[in-house]
Amino acid sequence: MIHKSMEYQTIDEIENLITRFNQCTLGHSEWHHTAHLTVAIWYLTQYEEKQAINLIRQGIQHYNAAMNIQSTPNSGYHETLTLFWIYLVRNYLAVVEQNISLVELTNKLIYELQDKNLPKEYYSPELLISWEARNHWIAPDLKHLQDLRKKPFKLSSVNSRSLLNAGNPRTQLLSASGVG
Repeated sequence: MIHKSMEYQTIDEIENLITRFNQCTLGHSEWHHTAHLTVAIWYLTQYEEKQAINLIRQGIQHYNAAMNIQSTPNSGYHETLTLFWIYLVRNYLAVVEQNISLVELTNKLIYELQDKNLPKEYYSPELLISWEARNHWIAPDLKHLQDLRKKPFKLSSVNSRSLLNAGNPRTQLLSASGVG
């Protein structure tokens, strides 16, 4: 399994992680940032967007319940962070070349979004630790969500599509996720 500088070598490795996540047999120590990104990209490439977002959210909550990870003010499922990262994965998928393998797509995503502290650029610590943000989507308070559209990906092959379709990205994310 990959973590930090390691990479997936085969689609079987990705599918194995997804299977173990869905069956709640993925070890807690394996449920790290890289695994979260892998789950997000897998669902967003396999399902229609609204369904994918709901499956990701439900899957994380189901996994946490099976692993006895309680939702408290300091741990457990975090709706705002989940949707924030889904938004970034969507941005990535909008600009990356679509005719590459899921393995290459996933490895590039992990490289691009390896900084798990990125939300701290957009959210104050007080907002991120709030019970409201843990349970509901809350827009960033330090930088506008639209600034995420401008995140420069270091891709070697980027197609000509824009990061997002025209419109308010917050509205698009919220309507796709069923929140709001």
